[in-house]
Amino acid sequence: MRRPFRRAAITALTLSTLLITAPQATSAEPQAQPQTSTSGHGPKLYTPDPNPDALRQVAALARAGQFRDAAKVTAMIATPQAVWFGDQSPAEVEKLTRGVVRDADRRDALPVFALYNVPGRDCSNYSAGGAATTAEYQAWIDAVARGIGSRDAMVVLEPDSLALLPADCGQDDAQGTKTAARYAEVNYAVDELEPLRGTRVYLDTGHPGWHSVNSIVPRLIKGGVERAAGFYTNASNYFTDDANSWYGKLISSCIAYVEKSSGKASGDAADCPNQSTPRAEAQSWIDAHVRVPASRMPHFVTDSSRNGQGTWTPPAGKYTDAQDWCNPPNRGLGARPTLRTGDPLQDARLWIKTPGESDGLCLRGTEGPEDPERGTVDPKAGDWFPQQALELVRYAKPPLRPAK
Repeated sequence: MRRPFRRAAITALTLSTLLITAPQATSAEPQAQPQTSTSGHGPKLYTPDPNPDALRQVAALARAGQFRDAAKVTAMIATPQAVWFGDQSPAEVEKLTRGVVRDADRRDALPVFALYNVPGRDCSNYSAGGAATTAEYQAWIDAVARGIGSRDAMVVLEPDSLALLPADCGQDDAQGTKTAARYAEVNYAVDELEPLRGTRVYLDTGHPGWHSVNSIVPRLIKGGVERAAGFYTNASNYFTDDANSWYGKLISSCIAYVEKSSGKASGDAADCPNQSTPRAEAQSWIDAHVRVPASRMPHFVTDSSRNGQGTWTPPAGKYTDAQDWCNPPNRGLGARPTLRTGDPLQDARLWIKTPGESDGLCLRGTEGPEDPERGTVDPKAGDWFPQQALELVRYAKPPLRPAK
């Protein structure tokens, strides 16, 4: 976890340098600004301190005369996005969390926390780490809760925690004890964080290309979604807003069908339409079987940080394991974050993944160490990836324009 520092002062210095040295944008260019307010009231979304290497890239681009790229990268890192915590000690994460919520409160902004410390996270792959035991994890969650206190926050709880259970990892879990522990850990976090006065907790679903609705809904229910604000989809992935919103609606409708608003399971998730079901047919099923008002259904948030160009289609037959999720080339920033979605079930469109940070060392089935699609060794997961940052701002959809 990078050390916090004053984002506003450094970003202001970077912007002033660009304004002095860069040509002015023409008035004919539309300005794509973040949409961060709620429907007529409430806070804007919080922008955290940027990755220091992002600022170094901006400075290097400006020195090289690439002013437009420098301004676009500056605009990207000045856009609201999630604050990630994982691997810190309880004392450290409590202090960091408290610092963020206090700073956000001063700015009348709503922070989004991505908590990433569950034991056995990422099947011990690229983003391996997390707490060593359930008890350690519970102490860590307690510290986060103390840090948030009574202030407002959205919590994106443990990406991949439900979509990638220990039972899915090929690990030694024949008795199901690790998977049972995972559910207990997620439930504990929900029960500690959701009751906080201003906190809303959202649970993991993976993305629309991973689990069917029939598959993920039972996991969400076991994870305690009925006691949370809802769930999220597409964290760190590339599926379009349309695919994510439809997936979210299907999941929310299926949970409502299973729970029947009574809190007691009275339907079977196997009956629900999946994302592969024709939409008209799925909508007819929802109309016939789901009578719960949207206000009483689980809500969802989505990640649009890198979905401007949608998912990457690898060259046919080129790789034994294309890893289409891992630093795919020529992806773009997606729609700007907002709390005003126009969808009664969708609470927000967020930038959960920090755009510009690497997914990991992508080998695509080769011996490496280079990423064969890029011809370079990718930065490790979470490190700044200058090449990808430039692709994201250049291929952004809607376009990311440097502010005047």
